[in-house]
Amino acid sequence: MNRESKTSVGVIGLGAMGMGVAMTLVRNGFEVHAYDVRPEAVLKIVDSGGVSSTSPASMAQLVDVLIVVVVTAEQTDAVLFGENGAAPHLKSGSVVIASATVSPDYAKSLAKRLESIGVLMIDGPLSGGAAKAMSGEMTMMTSGSPAAYAKCEEVLEAIAGKIYRLGDEAGPGSVVKMVNQLLAGVHIAAAGEAMALAIRAGANPDQVYEVITNSAGNSWMFENRVAHILAGDYTPLSAVNIFVKDLSIVLDYARKSVFPLPLSATAHQMFLQASAAGHGLEDDSAVIKNFPGINLPEPKLAGGI
Repeated sequence: MNRESKTSVGVIGLGAMGMGVAMTLVRNGFEVHAYDVRPEAVLKIVDSGGVSSTSPASMAQLVDVLIVVVVTAEQTDAVLFGENGAAPHLKSGSVVIASATVSPDYAKSLAKRLESIGVLMIDGPLSGGAAKAMSGEMTMMTSGSPAAYAKCEEVLEAIAGKIYRLGDEAGPGSVVKMVNQLLAGVHIAAAGEAMALAIRAGANPDQVYEVITNSAGNSWMFENRVAHILAGDYTPLSAVNIFVKDLSIVLDYARKSVFPLPLSATAHQMFLQASAAGHGLEDDSAVIKNFPGINLPEPKLAGGI
């Protein structure tokens, strides 16, 4: 999709998802300005045809759409309103797509803060993993004003295969992402528990994986994360500490409503246990390491599962 007049897009945060977002935008003909605290990540975008930014502030005045793909609400605040933050330098009428997993209350307050300086916002959490981000096939759970969508529709269509419009103001996008993370965290914890039991009982882990992925007990998370366990590869595509954070958001939100979430609470404790044991920066499938007395698969050579 080459354009004679390219939309200028900024991407802040070039982690597993942000890197794919930025690469996809470059590939689709957008003028892409990139910023990350890691210069080597920015260099990858520059080598692909993007433009390096020295700070969020220096980027802000050059872009029509700014996509913030950091991890937490605190990081979102820092890159927008902290020292050298982008928000005060954004053009009036520009759009921020806020993609961190945050509480719905934070998403609403952020939209109001941006609105007060003449900037529109899409509450736009992402799902699908690094591979789908790189191919432009992510799912986006979005909400925001019609005016905001009108200004960034082409950008959204370039980076996502499925774009759900869930409301006319910030909040609903983050609610649905919160529900997704509840399920994802519970499913990963359950997959780890199930495979730990299978290994302890003496079953062949590869055979268990083959059977379950073709049976009613399968889930997307079982199929994806147990593959990491079988490969003995805990390189973090999504880390244990991500679910410590995300399930905290789920539980805090429910607690305010006096709403019970027993499975979420148990899964949260499992991720906390794994993090406390030193596995917080490993892949979230490392939650299986909570279980004593099992012989986990060793790392496999290239070509294994």
